[in-house]
Amino acid sequence: MNAAIAVEGLVKSYGPVKAIDGLTFAVGEASMYGLIGPDGAGKTTFMRIAVCLLGQDGGTVVIRGHDTRREAHRIRRIIGYMPQQFSQYVDLTVEENLKFFADLFGIGSRERKRRIGRLLEFSRLGPFVKRPAGKLSGGMKRKLALSCTLIHTPEILFLDEPTTGVDPVSRREFWDILSEVKREGTTVLVSTPYMDEAARCDRVGFVMGGRLIREGDPRKLPETFAAEIVLVRAPDIVRRTRTVTFPGEVSEVMVFGDRLHLTVPDASAAIPIIRRFVEGIGISAPVIERVSPSMEDIFVESMTHAT
Repeated sequence: MNAAIAVEGLVKSYGPVKAIDGLTFAVGEASMYGLIGPDGAGKTTFMRIAVCLLGQDGGTVVIRGHDTRREAHRIRRIIGYMPQQFSQYVDLTVEENLKFFADLFGIGSRERKRRIGRLLEFSRLGPFVKRPAGKLSGGMKRKLALSCTLIHTPEILFLDEPTTGVDPVSRREFWDILSEVKREGTTVLVSTPYMDEAARCDRVGFVMGGRLIREGDPRKLPETFAAEIVLVRAPDIVRRTRTVTFPGEVSEVMVFGDRLHLTVPDASAAIPIIRRFVEGIGISAPVIERVSPSMEDIFVESMTHAT
């Protein structure tokens, strides 16, 4: 693989706390890589090291052949970074923010006009060019932040949980923009707590305790799931099973809206046992069937095996 980002044995500690513990992975050119992990897994620390805002204690991060420890000035020219916090100027309008960031990167007035026009169309912020950034909705703020990050057409884009707290429609629109950016040749590395977003990446890495605990194509990861999943759905199933203990065949119970995912070693053997148990606690006509593991199932299994 021709790696746009190569991370090898990365280590970073804050006093006695090791935030990054030998992290190793690579991101291919013009691909989208998702970093998945709980709070405190080390995702933000890694991002800050990769964009040359924080030094490491050991290991290497190489961006397009440039080492973060020795060539930060070269790396900053080719990357875009969107942190979790909204970092645009709330008193400036959408247009003024874009002009400011274009000027910051030394983009000439003619090219600036062209790029701003394209980004406004791209992000669907055109009707809001005169609105102060502080008066935008959460989803619009994230699209403005992305547009400001893209104004200098970075070769590699780092996004730290870019849609946290954003409504589902805006999240979908934001990811449609990201997919288009990737199709145009930009390499994207994004951290996200949303498994449906992770499934849109070309490759994902699960991080826990500053280490990579599983990695792969999200479309193929279900094939690596060591157990099987039984879905149980019935009216009020979640509330009525909240305090019960499922039979020993069930090693994990996950809630998905009005249904449960039960992790079992053998679904065909476990389903009759689960059916008798569920009907025995007064739940009639439940839907019980084997299903493919979701990204959440795979993530939980990965965390369980890593501890």
